[in-house]
Amino acid sequence: MIKLSKTLQVSFYLFFLNIFIAEKAFAVCPVCTIAVAGGVGLSRWLGIDDTVIGLWIGGLTMSLIIWTLNWFDKKNIKFIGRKIITTISYYGLMVVPLFYTGIMGHPLNKMWGMDKLLIGIILGTIGFLGGVKTYDYLKKKNNNRAYFPFQKVAMPILPLVILSIIFYFITVR
Repeated sequence: MIKLSKTLQVSFYLFFLNIFIAEKAFAVCPVCTIAVAGGVGLSRWLGIDDTVIGLWIGGLTMSLIIWTLNWFDKKNIKFIGRKIITTISYYGLMVVPLFYTGIMGHPLNKMWGMDKLLIGIILGTIGFLGGVKTYDYLKKKNNNRAYFPFQKVAMPILPLVILSIIFYFITVR
């Protein structure tokens, strides 16, 4: 059996907490998902700190989870624990390989006593989900219409951009 550190255990609990908070699966467009994936690749190529890269990985993972749950709804695929299994699967596919290849969990790659990549993934997940929920709320207030073109793309990406700027300045040496 795999033994996880307390920090990793707490992180997994935070990820799964969002399952119980979310009322339904909100659709996320493919353009938004591709934009997040592009952000991850660009950040790595530019040599940007792992916290910032983690933000985009967290956003991408949450986007894929929402997209998959929405696809299940459209295809009328229902099974017990659908949200939990989907969430565990996607975060497992993202985090476990990073951990076992040594990219995540390196003792010198920590901030606030926690792995930088993991901090980014957690905050990126929360930021992306917050952007999606904010878009949905604003759309409902405007008779189910967006306030501006591509708002559905901009709203989830904006928190990731803001957090990236903040963490860029926190981690600059």
